[in-house]
Amino acid sequence: MLLSILIFVVAGLAEIGGGYLVWLWLRESKPLWYGIVGSIILILYGIIPTLQSFPSFGRVYAAYGGVFIILAVLWGWVIDKKTPDLYDWTGAVVCVIGVSIMLWAPRG
Repeated sequence: MLLSILIFVVAGLAEIGGGYLVWLWLRESKPLWYGIVGSIILILYGIIPTLQSFPSFGRVYAAYGGVFIILAVLWGWVIDKKTPDLYDWTGAVVCVIGVSIMLWAPRG
């Protein structure tokens, strides 16, 4: 379970970090290398979720979506200095509950 969470977090950081570098390149006129490095990181993001042991692509990506939301809220808070409000945190908690149900509910 801890390895699954770690893989989700690493994938999320790769997606957000790579996307952020591309954003900085295109929207904030940073040098081209930001876009290149960001694109390489985004390719790695496409590979990282395949390390999950869950057999279903759809379930892995749906669950990852919830983890991504939490990481995006934290990224906005730490990197962009945008403090999340009660609704941001409430939505993130709902996502964690949903992800937990999707991944670890007993199935017969």
